Amino acid sequence: MTTETGVQFTGLLKPMMAGAMAGTTVDLFFYPIDTLKTRLQSRQGFIASGGFKGVYKGLGSVAVGSAPGAALFFTTYEYCKRSIIPSLFPSLSSPVVHMIAASLGEVAACLVRVPTEVVKQRQQTAAYGSSTSSARALQLVIQQGGFKSLYQGFGITISREVPFSLLQFPLYERLKSQAAERRSLPSSDQLPAHVSAICGSIAGATAAALTTPLDVIKTRIMLTKQRDGARIGIPESFARVYREEGLSAFWKGVVPRTIWIGLGGAVFLGVYELSIQQLGTII
Repeated sequence: MTTETGVQFTGLLKPMMAGAMAGTTVDLFFYPIDTLKTRLQSRQGFIASGGFKGVYKGLGSVAVGSAPGAALFFTTYEYCKRSIIPSLFPSLSSPVVHMIAASLGEVAACLVRVPTEVVKQRQQTAAYGSSTSSARALQLVIQQGGFKSLYQGFGITISREVPFSLLQFPLYERLKSQAAERRSLPSSDQLPAHVSAICGSIAGATAAALTTPLDVIKTRIMLTKQRDGARIGIPESFARVYREEGLSAFWKGVVPRTIWIGLGGAVFLGVYELSIQQLGTII
């Protein structure tokens, strides 16, 4: 390994490890709120999906996917933001660079995140009964629709995550830059972790609220079982929700989603920045 390659690997190792720690922390800590949000958005309704009972159902699948998903996102995001995009398109403004990097990061992360989301949401809404384990739910998903069903909703997940990141990360980076300027710091990387956490909370809550309609459609598609017939696409899902439930249905779960991602953004990005700083003294 050359010196240059070693430096690049070390530079990627920190966001990889910090992302894994941040993703695991936030998913485990705020999981009950995510469960309530999913049940509010489900077609059968909140009570029929489980209400306030068993809010940790599906946690096993999330625990498996959190670390690699977040690690993939931040490794891709940081590498694209700092190296690939500036070298290919040196004239792009910082917000545009952040948008592209975040979008690429989300696509990479969804390769891991979508299968765990499918299993998780089936458990959260008791689609296979109230006592089904994560392993059994995974088996049933594959049994009913094959391995391809693990990526059911991949398109709408990308359609949700990319706009979310297009809103969240440029706003997050901008808020950090402004905070660094007010503190007369040469770089936003030198901000205290709690300041980054506040910036992350504001950016996350804003993006979460605005992308709730996409999240509702994602939940509906992922909860559709293969045996119910052919899967419906994104346009058909939008049309069906509007026709059967009206415009208000697109905002189901907006309050828990905004709270969850607002608080989660603080923890997620706060833990990430703190981990980056701490790992910098070790690696």
